[in-house]
Amino acid sequence: GPLSQRPLLDVRLGELHAWISTCTFSPRGLLGAAQRAWSSYCAKYIHVKQGGPAGISMLLAGYCLLSYSWNYQHLKRHRWRKYH
Repeated sequence: GPLSQRPLLDVRLGELHAWISTCTFSPRGLLGAAQRAWSSYCAKYIHVKQGGPAGISMLLAGYCLLSYSWNYQHLKRHRWRKYH
């Protein structure tokens, strides 16, 4: 199909610049890209016939890492205050 309709994993390295130039970086375009990424994640890991806990555990692990990174400065200061 046309280059703009191909997913990122199907684009060759030489075509990458042309593929990026066809993308729309408007708020609506970015929202559509995020929506397509979420639906493909759900189709691959969550809504499968013989799935296990892999999709949910990946989502939970990502949330834990993101939460820890958001609170890292607060946790670091609390650790320093605790014993001094």
